[in-house]
Amino acid sequence: MSISEDSLIETGQIIGTHGLRGDLKVRPLSGDPGPLLQAEEFVLRLPGGQLQKVTPQRQALHKGIVLLRLSGFESLTDVEGLKGCRILLDKTLFPVLENDEFYWHQIQGSLVVDRQLGDIGRLASMFTTAAHDTWVVEGSAGEIMIPVVAEFVVSIDTEKKVIQVDLPEGLVEVDL
Repeated sequence: MSISEDSLIETGQIIGTHGLRGDLKVRPLSGDPGPLLQAEEFVLRLPGGQLQKVTPQRQALHKGIVLLRLSGFESLTDVEGLKGCRILLDKTLFPVLENDEFYWHQIQGSLVVDRQLGDIGRLASMFTTAAHDTWVVEGSAGEIMIPVVAEFVVSIDTEKKVIQVDLPEGLVEVDL
């Protein structure tokens, strides 16, 4: 049975193991671990790119990381090769968002353009703090961390994959 990638969203990455019973540590790719905690089926993107359906036996949140035990993977030896694998979930598990809200897969890789500096790079990753989300943009000026707040984010075009920002002076170091 083939798996259609068109109906899937990349939602997490296996970053390691936990304990001796084959539990996996999964980093959510967005600030919301909810879908990873509620899904009744996952698809793993294996190191060679193949997709494999798996069923969770246990899911729990621990210090911002999802601990996941998969049926059929009973020991540390069974799961050691899964480190680095991506976890994909069916799109139907995600609720429809408001107009000013976006899923990570819709903006990941977007070109980030500052009003003063122009193209500053591509949106590479995101992390969540107590105050707000923070985008990590990689470009010619290196890694730039942008707080996702209304004062800095001007517009997001998910169709063109372009994010307009207006950053304060000094946030991006520019060699003159």
